[in-house]
Amino acid sequence: MSEDLARINALLVDFEEDKLLEAVRNCLSSGDEPMAIVEACREGMEEVGRRFAAGEFFVNELICSADLFGSVMKILGPRMSAEESGATKGKVVIGTVKGDVHDIGKDIVVAMLRCNGFEVYDLGVNIPAQQFVDKVRETGAKVVGLSGLLTLAFDGMEETVRALKAAGLDAKVMIGGGMTNEMVRAKVGADACGHDAIEAVRLAKSFSGVS
Repeated sequence: MSEDLARINALLVDFEEDKLLEAVRNCLSSGDEPMAIVEACREGMEEVGRRFAAGEFFVNELICSADLFGSVMKILGPRMSAEESGATKGKVVIGTVKGDVHDIGKDIVVAMLRCNGFEVYDLGVNIPAQQFVDKVRETGAKVVGLSGLLTLAFDGMEETVRALKAAGLDAKVMIGGGMTNEMVRAKVGADACGHDAIEAVRLAKSFSGVS
C-alpha cells in the first residue's frame, strides 16, 4: 500500500478535495489498484455516515462527501467498471419520479450505493413509470429506488410500482425522500422506505442477498 492510499480515508472525511484528488492520482501513478482506492473511499464514506448517524455531521457533509466520491470516480472511471472488477453486489435502477425534480438526496444515495459496490443506473429526475420499467427490463436489476421530496411524487411512486408489477418484473422497490414514511410506503405499494442514504444501502444489500 502506498503512503497516499493510506491517506485517502482521512482526506475524504476531512473534505480535503485538492489533497484527496492529488492522492488518488499519485496512487494510480504508484501502481495501486483502482478498487483499492475505491475501498479507501468507501471506508471514508462509511465514517461520514457513522458521524451523520451520531449527529456529528449533517446533510451538508453527506452532500460534500458524495460530491468528493463522484470526483474520485471521474478519475477512476476510465480504469475500471464494477463488472470488470468483479465487485458488483447487484444492480439498482434509481430516479426521482414523475412530478418531482429534486435530486440532492437521490445523488447522495447513488454515490453511497456505488461506493458500496452496486452497479447503479441513475435515470435522473421527473421520470415516468414506463422509463423505470424499460430500464429494469433492460438491465435485469433486482432493486429499484424511487425518490421524491414533494407529496406530489407519491402518485408517481404508486404508478411506478403498479407498472413494474404489471410488467411482471421481479424487483424490490424502495422509496425515499423528505415526506416519505411507512404510511406512504404502504399506500404506494413499495417494499421498503429508506430514511437516509445509509439505510438505502442496507436495504439494497438485503434485497440483493449480500452482507
